[in-house]
Amino acid sequence: MWLKSFVVALLLQLGVAGIVHAKGPFGTVNVGNWIGGAFSNDETGVFSHCAATTPYANGVILVVSQNAAGIWSLAFASPSYNFNKGENAAIDVTFDGQEQARLYATAYQSNMLTAVMPVNVVRAFQKASLMVATAGRAVLNFDLTSTGPVIAALANCVTKVKADGLDKAGDFTKGAAKPAASADKQGAPPASKSGKAARTTGGFGTGFVVSANGHIITNNHVIDGCSDLKGNLTGEAAMVLRVVSSDANNDLALLQAPSTATFKEFARIRDRSIRSGDSVVAIGFPFHGLLTSDFTVTTGIVSSLSGMRNDSRFLQISAPVQPGNSGGPLFDTTGQIVGVVTAKIPALRVIAATGNIPENINFAIKTGALRDFLDNSVVPYQTTEPKGELKTTDIAANARPYTMLISCNVTEQAEAKR
Repeated sequence: MWLKSFVVALLLQLGVAGIVHAKGPFGTVNVGNWIGGAFSNDETGVFSHCAATTPYANGVILVVSQNAAGIWSLAFASPSYNFNKGENAAIDVTFDGQEQARLYATAYQSNMLTAVMPVNVVRAFQKASLMVATAGRAVLNFDLTSTGPVIAALANCVTKVKADGLDKAGDFTKGAAKPAASADKQGAPPASKSGKAARTTGGFGTGFVVSANGHIITNNHVIDGCSDLKGNLTGEAAMVLRVVSSDANNDLALLQAPSTATFKEFARIRDRSIRSGDSVVAIGFPFHGLLTSDFTVTTGIVSSLSGMRNDSRFLQISAPVQPGNSGGPLFDTTGQIVGVVTAKIPALRVIAATGNIPENINFAIKTGALRDFLDNSVVPYQTTEPKGELKTTDIAANARPYTMLISCNVTEQAEAKR
């Protein structure tokens, strides 16, 4: 009984702006172990938010909410918490060992931390099966069963209450849209010819130009299934790209820029193998839309000349990379390409197997596989022997004219066929 009372209290309290005085629930959200509904501001009677919550064996209760303005939030609550009101905390969340994000949470109540969820985090949350949340030394695992349907039900709740009012609140799980990018507040997309809405979702990666003819290298997983593919250099207009060839086994893809585009600068590939312990520089566009719109630069070393399970196609590197870095160039200290950034270690699997969090373990495709791919695609490219070390700032400046943000849009209809 205490747990049910505590959960109801959390639902009443939750609000992105720290709403404390709320009344509800009106109607119901009941999906799997998630329960909730719509809530009003107790002082004004005006609709405030829709929320749902579920308890976990680790003692933490998750609360997901969308307010009347369409803003999503995620809260971590426990009767054992004792925060100072107004206290702030950074919470790093990892979904299925791949997508990562940092949430900035505030304690509006002493027993709960609440953070706004950007649209890309909502998408990851609703599609993932596992989430690891890290705050300081605390690491918690959450099974995200039924998160897709509960996100859809909450979005449906907000839409219906705003249209019909709280007095007509009912079962918001009925008629809820298929889980998709409903977290985005861009309005309904136009209907397709079949009469069904064609909703678009998107993702980002990195690529780099390897020839004066506008050939661009990226990862296959960056462009896989894209219905609309674009690229742009920092500060320049986006251009439509087409896929020339791809290699799913080695996670490489070759793109072509329009014939009207000109590239005076392009990447040169190092003509000899790099060694374990050599310094490297990774450049890319991690978490585009959440972080800077410019590329970011990270440094590290070659930790190993093989990847997972001694896979000799890959380098293990310590340079930090995040979602969005995929397909980006990896440089040596002379500014030559020594690899293509491709992945982080699957953190959740490592945690499950060892009980430890992996740190600074990332991977890049070696230039041997890259050159074979370019040769098979009959693409001219240049190799260079390493001469004279450069400052990291100079490597970044030299890479700017040919390091590209890759944008991939996928319609729901196209995604359903994949």
